[in-house]
Amino acid sequence: MAEKFTTPDGIATILSNPSPDSASDIPDIVVQIVDLKPVGNRYTFSASDGNMKVKAILQSSLSSEVISGNIQNLGLIRILDYSLNDIPNKSDKYIIVTKCEYVSPALEMEIKTDVKTEGSGISLKPKQDIDVKHEIVREEPGIVLKPKQEMVTKSAAQIVHEQHGNMAPAARMSMTRRVLPLVSLNPYQGNWTIRVRLTSKGNLRSYKNARGEGHVFNVELTDEDGTEIQATMFNEAARKFFDKFQLGKVYFISKGTLRVANKMFKTVQNDYEMTLNENSVVEEAGSEATFVPETKYNFVQIDQLGPYVNGKELVDVIGVVQNVSPTMSIRRKSNNESIPKRDITIADETRKSVVVSLWNDHATNIGQQLLDIADQFPVVAIKSLKVGDFQGVSLSAVSKSAVMINPVIPEAKKMRSWYDSDGKGTSMASVGSGMSPLNTGLRSMHSDRVSLSHISNNPSLGAEKPVFFSIKGYISFIKPDQTMWYRACKTCNKKVTEAIGSGFWCEGCQKNDADCSLRYIMVVKVSDASGEAWLSTFNEQAEKIIGCSADELDNLKSQLGEDNPYQLKLKEATWSPHLFRISVAQSEYMNEKRQRITVRAVAPVDFAAEARFLLDEISKLRVAK
Repeated sequence: MAEKFTTPDGIATILSNPSPDSASDIPDIVVQIVDLKPVGNRYTFSASDGNMKVKAILQSSLSSEVISGNIQNLGLIRILDYSLNDIPNKSDKYIIVTKCEYVSPALEMEIKTDVKTEGSGISLKPKQDIDVKHEIVREEPGIVLKPKQEMVTKSAAQIVHEQHGNMAPAARMSMTRRVLPLVSLNPYQGNWTIRVRLTSKGNLRSYKNARGEGHVFNVELTDEDGTEIQATMFNEAARKFFDKFQLGKVYFISKGTLRVANKMFKTVQNDYEMTLNENSVVEEAGSEATFVPETKYNFVQIDQLGPYVNGKELVDVIGVVQNVSPTMSIRRKSNNESIPKRDITIADETRKSVVVSLWNDHATNIGQQLLDIADQFPVVAIKSLKVGDFQGVSLSAVSKSAVMINPVIPEAKKMRSWYDSDGKGTSMASVGSGMSPLNTGLRSMHSDRVSLSHISNNPSLGAEKPVFFSIKGYISFIKPDQTMWYRACKTCNKKVTEAIGSGFWCEGCQKNDADCSLRYIMVVKVSDASGEAWLSTFNEQAEKIIGCSADELDNLKSQLGEDNPYQLKLKEATWSPHLFRISVAQSEYMNEKRQRITVRAVAPVDFAAEARFLLDEISKLRVAK
């Protein structure tokens, strides 16, 4: 049987040299792979020299060697480059193998030198003079393993001058410094250099706390293995690197520090987070960009956004821009600070549209670019958006959101082709409007059907986050003397106040208009066979219930007479069956928590669909019996 051999004391050699300065400093080390198994997109194993073992991880770029069968369990590899890390909370260490070469396929068993016999173990000839080829030979027939040939010694300066003298500084950095994968970094390492792509860039934010005031901004970085890490910069570092970091570009970064990530605030899957200070080094990689993956998207079609409403998961979307609003100024309730906002409407192949709210720099920079080319109907890809329930479904950018205009990706090419050939002449419906008993990408009016008593008998519903249900009921009463509407800005629908002199002042738009509109905000009593409850309704839903706009109802209210048309209109709206999609949340009033039930959508009863629903419910009961 042909036998292969490991390097005696190879593991001890690695442990004694945990961070070699360059690959040329690494001696010839052949180890056996034991217990090879996949973990995510990488493979872990125990590296054995026959006498000692250590845990090891193959860099994900080497996974293809495992899949192809070159690297096998119980096979031999020669380690050409590595880094040695500590296992958190343990005294053990593990090797990150960043470069290796195939030596032998799987052997019949694990090599062990604990017990030596004449026919087993490692037998080495003593080292000969330089003319001898350092062969490792067994007396039994086998394969001769030849180590690397001797090379003429040159200084690092000579090598750099001869091979890379004309390269740009970033390229020379990549050749003269050992670039480590992100997975190998930990807080206990000293000097390191990483090559990463900037996949997300936050806004430069101001903060104020007990220790003083300052500035901060975050970025997300991805290396060629797809490993991500969040990096944070404060004050001088934030101002120094904010303009230097450009979305999508590749950088060499060194002289940063790592710490255990705060699980409450981390935005990527990494146990550590990075901090860069004013002494950190950030240098654009230039031609090296092709070796680091582009931003990865996981697009959700617009008509499939319903299940993500008010959830913690952020989504990526792609669509054609249909409309771009002017910049608005919104005042925060927390600190009364004004921040810019801009709404864009996008549509996709599902023929649904959705409003995306951009804030701060996204509104003023990217938003302005979109406004300038809005007549060209550009394609936008947006990463990391929060899904809210405003107008049924809406999207909102967060600090880590990334907006790409006309990106060079297959999905954008497909979207452009669809819009130019078919979509341009198609009417796009808002994904949050017109909800009916038919499923339009959101939850159906028949899903999660409950009775009103189910809600009223469970006062803890909605304590942690809003919960959603569907109900069928009758509007039994509408208070005629309640405040049924508010004066709203015709641009942003926010509440306006009477301006000094004349007109109406909008705090959101920061402007004075001669006129305003009325928008519903009222409560109605809804009853079903189990009980009754008060439901809050807003403009779109109230118009469907009343049958006219708030301005029209206001005109009716101003008419005098014995048969007041205002009272008649409210009476007409009662005792008609409706299907409601509602949310249940907890609100606090006078230091007392109570349920707040809000109508998110309303539709008249389709009796044929309702009959099918009831038959389906009956069949479920039969199966249960």
